[in-house]
Amino acid sequence: MNAVTDTETRRLLSGNEAVAQAVWEAGVTLASAYPGTPSTEILEVLGTYPDVTAQWGVNEKVALEVAIGAALAGTRAFCAMKHVGMNVAADALMSQTLAGVNGGLVIAVADDVGLSSSQNEQDSRYWGRFAHLPVLEPADAQEAHAFTLAAFELSERFLVPVLLRLTTRVCHVKTLVEIGQRQTIEPRGFIRDSRRWVMLPGNARPMIPAQFKRDDALRAEAETSPLTTEWKGTNARIGVVASGPAALSAREALPDAPLLKLGFSHPLPVERIKAFAAGVETVLVVEETEPLVEQELRAAGMAVTGKDILPRNGELSVAVLRQAGATVRGETLPVPAATTAPADVFPRPPTMCPGCPHLSPFYCLSRLRNSVLVSGDIGCYTLGAGQPWNAMDTCTCMGASLTLANGLALAKHGDDANKAVVAVIGDSTFLHMGMQGLLNLVYNRANVTVMILDNRSVGMTGGQEHPGTGRDLYGNDAPRVDLEALVKALGVKPERVHVADPYQLPELFKLIRTEIQVPDVSVILTNQPCVLTDRHKAHPALMVDEDKCTGCGNCLAVGCPAIQVVRRGERVTASGEVKALSFVRIDSAFCTGCNACVGPCGPKCIVPQGPAETAGQAVGG
Repeated sequence: MNAVTDTETRRLLSGNEAVAQAVWEAGVTLASAYPGTPSTEILEVLGTYPDVTAQWGVNEKVALEVAIGAALAGTRAFCAMKHVGMNVAADALMSQTLAGVNGGLVIAVADDVGLSSSQNEQDSRYWGRFAHLPVLEPADAQEAHAFTLAAFELSERFLVPVLLRLTTRVCHVKTLVEIGQRQTIEPRGFIRDSRRWVMLPGNARPMIPAQFKRDDALRAEAETSPLTTEWKGTNARIGVVASGPAALSAREALPDAPLLKLGFSHPLPVERIKAFAAGVETVLVVEETEPLVEQELRAAGMAVTGKDILPRNGELSVAVLRQAGATVRGETLPVPAATTAPADVFPRPPTMCPGCPHLSPFYCLSRLRNSVLVSGDIGCYTLGAGQPWNAMDTCTCMGASLTLANGLALAKHGDDANKAVVAVIGDSTFLHMGMQGLLNLVYNRANVTVMILDNRSVGMTGGQEHPGTGRDLYGNDAPRVDLEALVKALGVKPERVHVADPYQLPELFKLIRTEIQVPDVSVILTNQPCVLTDRHKAHPALMVDEDKCTGCGNCLAVGCPAIQVVRRGERVTASGEVKALSFVRIDSAFCTGCNACVGPCGPKCIVPQGPAETAGQAVGG
């Protein structure tokens, strides 16, 4: 994605791409973010535009504070994150919204409605109420572009950050978008005013009445905002009040119903909604996911229906809204015609990639399953909770593996009293929020073994860079943190810090088994890059000597999807029962030659492919 040409007026863009385009057009100087689906691509695309400095922050709080700094300097700034990231950034958000900003500041928060790739389903519109922020809700990519531009104008007019609430459907669905040229914005310059920018109680207290006054002005703005639109409809039996993509679903499901689409959804334009409601019999409030608008309208004395007939979780599809409309009208929808039954296919749960350096650590932990409690974290390695490893007992949020492990180690009892506690975390997650947890483990003399799985990328969201990769967002060389030195600097004893090649599985297993028996904080750092990045170097693919394979299945426990089970015949038992004979085969198109499956192989029948002279060549590492 590049800057628009002089003659170009439309592009096919996703919502994320449209936001990035609008940020560039708005004359933004600095954009920062931490990667997280569904918001990741916004900053990645911004990194391809000229005249904007785009930076990955080590976490969302840091990213927001960097953007706030730029806005205080009087330039336009932008920050992006997924919904759970706002929880991390809230400390900075709640204070800065009281003081306001100098230059325009827009914060895009992408809610993962339906939990496509998140640990919870969170409604970020609450932050508008909680932090006294205006909230804009685009419904598609075209609106994502237009609302982003409007958000910067609104931010500078009211000197307040503006929240752009996106959802997965807006972020990832493409449509044609009207685009423009980059604006030239004259920086306002930093305004030295310690009574405003230094958030001491004596300074902050007088700002609260001003914040309430600003709320009133924003409420008046929302009442007449062109970002909120109305379709008249032809049947006043039901009038729909909706926002975001759910508004488009409502229009499709109830095409004859009047619809008030809230683009500027907070402060809520109550008087405008009352005027709309006066022209219909029943008001149906359609919102994803929490009943915020519904509750505020009821508090304002309006009789509305909403979550009493609509689900409080997941996307509101056309079918769901069509049924809701029938319920309001007292109708019964016809049962849809029977469709062809879905094919009976083998389930395919998410799994790690062939050759993933996380395969071996979780294989080792699965072999120690009866003697360890494993506290996990957020990343690709969260899949270690599934088959065939079943080697993760907890996973809450970024960085919680170490802190939960602290509590587990202190409070375990009964059947778990003699089990060791292992915390598993990735490199990006450790830098995001894990360092404090390790410091806490050391300070409190916890008995925990920490495994930092360093794959040199933010693997879960597509291989983005971070301070431990040695590159910045643009791919340029950048200072790379030395995780081994960092761990020691946080207080872990040097003799308890180990760097291990995860592809040398027997050695890794021995190391883990040794360290969990040591009554102290110990750290094991694995050191192989993600197989999907250019840092990974593949080795000759492996193959199975079928004449030697006994079908023991030990290699399957590693969990590599390149290993397949193949049936090769039948045998009759002494009791006359016919049983299938199987062996394994390695798909050379996927195999990276990592060597992880060689160690568990009982008959030692897994060997490198190729000429005989390469048979003894070391693979992996």
